[in-house]
Amino acid sequence: MRSIWKGSIAFGLVNVPVKVYTATEDHDIKFHQVHGKDGGRIKYDRVCSVCGKSVQYADIDKAWESADGEKVILTDDDFSKLPAAEKHEIPVLQFVPSEQLDPILLDKSYYLEPDSATPKAYVLLARTLEKIDRTALVHFTLRQKTRLAALRVRDGVLVLQTLLWPDEVRAAEFESLDGVAEPRPNEIAMAETLVETMSDDFDQSEFTDDYQIELKKMLDETIAAGGKKVVQPEKQEEQEEDAEVVDLVAALQRSVDAAGKKPTESAAAKKAPAKKSAAKKAPAKKTATAERKGA
Repeated sequence: MRSIWKGSIAFGLVNVPVKVYTATEDHDIKFHQVHGKDGGRIKYDRVCSVCGKSVQYADIDKAWESADGEKVILTDDDFSKLPAAEKHEIPVLQFVPSEQLDPILLDKSYYLEPDSATPKAYVLLARTLEKIDRTALVHFTLRQKTRLAALRVRDGVLVLQTLLWPDEVRAAEFESLDGVAEPRPNEIAMAETLVETMSDDFDQSEFTDDYQIELKKMLDETIAAGGKKVVQPEKQEEQEEDAEVVDLVAALQRSVDAAGKKPTESAAAKKAPAKKSAAKKAPAKKTATAERKGA
């Protein structure tokens, strides 16, 4: 990995030198846009709508337009005058209980590596965060943009996760949920039983991206065939769908039966969860195909 940022964490009077790395990467297969007739790449030209000439990237400034049509053009010099956190410092603002951070606020993730011959301060901060079970809120400036971020520990390594601002999260207001009757106790009990039936420890290796696997297979087969391959979609049998599930208990019961477990009692009524058997059969490998089809 190559670091994208170097600086230090300001933890009170303690200075923690760090290097920042992007923690995630996209493995999706990328495509180019081409002309269907001859396969030529499609290129884009930055053309000015006033003079009609092509404009080099270095000559492009940023503009903002008000509601009544007034345009304000800003240059790099204008942006440099705006207040921002120290570009090479990550100041710790405060420590908050980790459970108070709504996951919907989490944006991009970065690994922090100690950038010192004696990373004692780095290890001290990491161990402290682990012990107190709190998350540090910090300011992080990257590419001239300052974000609020969460600093936490993952497998002994400091991880920085930028946070969305409150006004960047849309309000979920759906009229379809207005006036909906609360579920009946027996519906809740059956749903809890179904949840227990489908529960297991999270193991990310059990999930695979079937779409990308099949796409790569298709590309490899096309190359091996030495030419363009036209794939006709398979005809799928039409499946009848219920217009509406009136009896939720019956639907949940069918789900439990399909999972291979008969409901015996409500999960809420159990005093302690059942222990897992050591000889438990390995769960079937789950895929993301269904999720992609529903997207």
